[in-house]
Amino acid sequence: MGRAISKTGVVHAAGAMSGTSLDGVDVAVIDTDGHRIHGFGRSAYRAYSAEERAILRAALGQWSGPEVEAAAQVVTAAHQRLLSGFSDVAVLGFHGQTLAHAPRLQGTLQVGDGAALAQALGAPVVWDFRSDDVAMGGEGAPLAPFFHFACAKYIGAAQPLCFLNLGGVGNLTYVDPRFERPEEDGALLAFDTGPANAPVNDLVQARLGLSMDEGGKIAKSGTVETGALELFLAEPYFARMPPKSLDRNDFAEMVGLVRELSDADAAATLTGMCAAAVAEAMQHCPQAPTKVLVTGGGRHNPVLMDMLKVSLECEVEPVEAVGLDGDMLEAQAFAFLAVRVARGLPTSAPSTTGVSACVGGGTVSVPASG
Repeated sequence: MGRAISKTGVVHAAGAMSGTSLDGVDVAVIDTDGHRIHGFGRSAYRAYSAEERAILRAALGQWSGPEVEAAAQVVTAAHQRLLSGFSDVAVLGFHGQTLAHAPRLQGTLQVGDGAALAQALGAPVVWDFRSDDVAMGGEGAPLAPFFHFACAKYIGAAQPLCFLNLGGVGNLTYVDPRFERPEEDGALLAFDTGPANAPVNDLVQARLGLSMDEGGKIAKSGTVETGALELFLAEPYFARMPPKSLDRNDFAEMVGLVRELSDADAAATLTGMCAAAVAEAMQHCPQAPTKVLVTGGGRHNPVLMDMLKVSLECEVEPVEAVGLDGDMLEAQAFAFLAVRVARGLPTSAPSTTGVSACVGGGTVSVPASG
């Protein structure tokens, strides 16, 4: 790994992502100049152990204290172990683990020590991607849209389309590839749709000791409780104009709406809420997209995918249908963003996070020589 980041040309970059589903760490490599994708490289995944996941879960929603410090140590150590196998890259994009997100109140908190990683790995690390955006009045999320724009160009899209990421929280990126640059007015619109996998994960963890409803098997045998769904859709968040973002725990009361339901009906209802939130979100698109490409863990749930196909008025398919990797798209995004930060390019815009002006957020840490 080199210590200097070249300011021109195509860069071999790795990105690392630990999402709100708390499943593990993704690392993926791309070749990019910060504007276009020139190729995709290898990737790797490291699952969190049950003990590590418990430490992270205990710190969710907290801003400081021993639980946060313990979570930071878990995140840094897990990333160091996985990233040590990527010695051929010029720069690393390290997202860290979001523990709390309240951009209009306390800010946003992603734990993990990028400077320590740079020193341990002997390579430049770009991290703390969200703080500058929040400081300039933005939501700090979502940050993948500039990469989604590059993906639309890469697959040769000619008409508006959407990328729908279904992780712990859902987020939607509307892309108009007829524009040349992502920061142009009209090129992008992005925002969080609502809760996605997190409520179902929390439900089956609490009731059944499972980390997720794998393949939607529990929800498949249940029925959506329409009364709970209507109460959910009455939440003021859905009426807010984008850009807007959510914390993983903002809809924690959802589980209360299904407390009296059977395991199957509760899982079906929470899955239905995710799909309904996406349908509500589509109304904000400037024009009807030609298709919705689904990324993140939610696309592996056939019950959720079927619900989306029924409720959306366009083609819905996993990103693999266009040759992309839905498991690694977020990690690839932070590799792309790392190169943009290193080259002084914006990583968010008023239409993606509500920031007052285009901003390139992120801290660049280089290993000390010696």
